[in-house]
Amino acid sequence: MSARIDAQPMADEKKPLPPIPKELLDQLLKGYQGPQDLLGEQGLFKRLTAALVNRAMEAELGHHLGYQAGEKAPEGQTNRRNGKGRKTVRTDQGPIELEVPRDREATFEPQLVPKHQRHFNGFDDKIVSMYARGMSTREIQAHLQELYGVEVSPDLVSAATAAVLDELAAWQQRPLEAAYPIVYLDALVVKIRDRGVVQNKSVYLVVGVDLEGRKTVLGMWVQSTEGARFWLSILEELRRRGVQDILVLCADGLTGLPQAVEAVFPRTIFQTCLVHVIRSSTRYVPWKERKAVCADLRAIYTAANEAEALRALEAFEAKWGSRFPMIGKAWRARWAEITPFLAFPAEIRRAIYTTNAIEALNRQVRKVLKTRGHMPNDDAALKLVFLAIRNAEKKWGRPDRKTWARAKVQFAILFGDRLPA
Repeated sequence: MSARIDAQPMADEKKPLPPIPKELLDQLLKGYQGPQDLLGEQGLFKRLTAALVNRAMEAELGHHLGYQAGEKAPEGQTNRRNGKGRKTVRTDQGPIELEVPRDREATFEPQLVPKHQRHFNGFDDKIVSMYARGMSTREIQAHLQELYGVEVSPDLVSAATAAVLDELAAWQQRPLEAAYPIVYLDALVVKIRDRGVVQNKSVYLVVGVDLEGRKTVLGMWVQSTEGARFWLSILEELRRRGVQDILVLCADGLTGLPQAVEAVFPRTIFQTCLVHVIRSSTRYVPWKERKAVCADLRAIYTAANEAEALRALEAFEAKWGSRFPMIGKAWRARWAEITPFLAFPAEIRRAIYTTNAIEALNRQVRKVLKTRGHMPNDDAALKLVFLAIRNAEKKWGRPDRKTWARAKVQFAILFGDRLPA
């Protein structure tokens, strides 16, 4: 088994690198006439990269054998250098040919460019980055050919992105915070091939807001049907990963979810997304009258408390009930899930009356999914959604400090005994 070259102490990494001698630069650039001499097919960058990698692998072999080239082997040392093999690797500058040193006993394992590796300097990261932005395999192939003059096979793209599955598995099982003031749950539909048939499946996302107001995706799951048993498994998984309490869970009217929340987190307040309620209840209202209907519905969800909201609903039914009786029935049927947010002050109401926080994430994920006709299996769908989430989370900044500070105070007053010290 080969030995790894010892790393330098952490303190040395902070020191500035010594400048390259001017004489060496002049020698390297001798005869330089234009960019082609530096960046071209046989340019300095490619030749210098190959030379440095070859020299580093020679040093690795010397460390493995216990003596460097040109030195005398230690007494009793039977293993020796045994020539070099050639292989071509893909780099940011295009393909380069390397000379890989070998030993007689075939125990040397290069660390810089391991055996069977055909890429170098983050080449896989570029493939994953393009895949995460919705580019198809053919588009990735064409892009790499155009930029770097490198031909890649569909198998290479699959292998590069398949490594994400290990990262996804670790991410899906990572420990979570003990308490989340707000958790959002929503789903997006993805076309996935299952048993030879393309069907619509839902990818369910759970986004949590921690005590500092930061959003993070807690997990995702694929399921073709929903129900209390499915939601129970998701909530139980969150609990196994460390979540002990959720103050408010906001979601659309997903079948069986309120019952599952009651079973796993009995003290959690379940809030239905009002935007979804308004949208679904006014679906059959003619467009010309929809604006007036929605304006009158506003009096319900902006009421000071539940009693005033109920009076506003009665007034709405008195005005519109004869023409659109389904609206009042829909609101009354889900009244217990609609009104919990009315017990909170304005700072918290704004955060929990809708699932807009997770809807924005869904829009970014859909941009990536829309370039695919369908996904070949569940793992492929989860992999692509995970990469899209990872890109989206990079853009999530810190919450507005003043707004969240006020909301945090309100949470502390209302749920003081349930918030961690």
